[in-house]
Amino acid sequence: MSFDLNALLAERAGENLKLYGRHINPQLVRVLRSIGFDRQYVRAEGAYLYDNEGRRYLDFLAGFGVFGLGRAHPVVKKAVHDAIDADLASLVQMDAALLPGLLAEALLARCGPQMGRVFLTNSGAEAVEAALKFARFATKRSGVVFCDHGFHGLTFGALSANGGGEFRRGFGPLLPGFQQVPFGDIGALERALSRREVAAFIIEPIQGKGVNVAPLAYWDAVQELCRKYGTLLVVDEVQTGLGRTGKLWAHEHYGLVPDILTVSKALSGGYVPVGAMLCSTATSDAVYSSMERALVHSSTFKGNALAMAAALATLSVIDDEDLIDRARQSGDALGKALDPLVERYEFFHEVRGQGLMIGLVFGEPKSFRMRSRFKLLEAMHKGLFSQLVVGPLFQRHGILTQVAGDQMNVVKLLPPLVIGHEEVEYFVESLDEVLADAHRNALVFEFGKTLAKAALGRDR
Repeated sequence: MSFDLNALLAERAGENLKLYGRHINPQLVRVLRSIGFDRQYVRAEGAYLYDNEGRRYLDFLAGFGVFGLGRAHPVVKKAVHDAIDADLASLVQMDAALLPGLLAEALLARCGPQMGRVFLTNSGAEAVEAALKFARFATKRSGVVFCDHGFHGLTFGALSANGGGEFRRGFGPLLPGFQQVPFGDIGALERALSRREVAAFIIEPIQGKGVNVAPLAYWDAVQELCRKYGTLLVVDEVQTGLGRTGKLWAHEHYGLVPDILTVSKALSGGYVPVGAMLCSTATSDAVYSSMERALVHSSTFKGNALAMAAALATLSVIDDEDLIDRARQSGDALGKALDPLVERYEFFHEVRGQGLMIGLVFGEPKSFRMRSRFKLLEAMHKGLFSQLVVGPLFQRHGILTQVAGDQMNVVKLLPPLVIGHEEVEYFVESLDEVLADAHRNALVFEFGKTLAKAALGRDR
């Protein structure tokens, strides 16, 4: 019997939650059902998802930033088909194939002259693992400094540099030599680096968890301190890179010159997982110092032909469609359109971020009546108010967003870079309606009580 994917999908349609709950992660299915996100998506294109009932959803999550080009981009799609149809000799292993070299060349051409080598990976976390290993070997130091609330992946090395306690809890002891400092605190960073034992300071230009930003003066000091104490500056651009913030790399906003750079997510074009760690020639040559060490760090699937084709096509689309400038323009338009809502609603405190990486920050209102309601929600479950925004945006308006982190009242927006005026206008109008209901203590508050009960039930 030949395999027929379309027939299989038709035969088993509607079983997605049941199968996922039975065989993969039942707690995730409980979460999806409790917040009303239990949908059966059947198609996706551009900035939109479609479910089995024909409803369209505006995707302001973009697969945590994977779909920078939008979904089902025809150029990337064709490149992957072409790679399949070519029957390329992929993953020979004892080989140096053309496509990996072409992708490395294309990435290096988009970075500063300090970058000379690329290690290709299958994910952002794997790129971070490579960065940590290369930094330790090149500097002959073992220390790694990272920031609170930072997120660099969930594999063991990346987890050791993860600033979220909710991810680390129960998996210890983690790797020795890792030290956390507050994001934006230059004094704490200098105290950590001054011992001259730190191989790498790893940091996101904008933190994904919470969409936290730091002032330019902080980044100037970061660069100076890393150079002063011989610590390699590892800039994690897995989520912020490739145009997301209105520049190709988010670190360009701050004039940083990283020693090591990690990239993934959007590089895939949304089709085949791929990532990369970029570093100086000297750092790479320290690791691969002889023929005997040619494979001292490697990965079975790095450089596979489909991933290389998807990544090369993605870089081409970013250039050809001027997506970096489009992200900047759409981000500016979103910010300007959201400013009046900050003035209108006292629990809406701030819009922060860059380009199309945006955090909507909510907090305690000033008036006594509304402050009492807000505190009641927070007593039920900390950070619940942000879910009050995410839930109705999805249920009523078909807009997919996310809470920016555990127990925080920040809603994160990561739309595809291809959105335009129509999507910006629809999102702001929808958010205005949701916030107006929250202000009136209408259906949103009832939805919040339901969420709190579900959350408390899971905590037990």
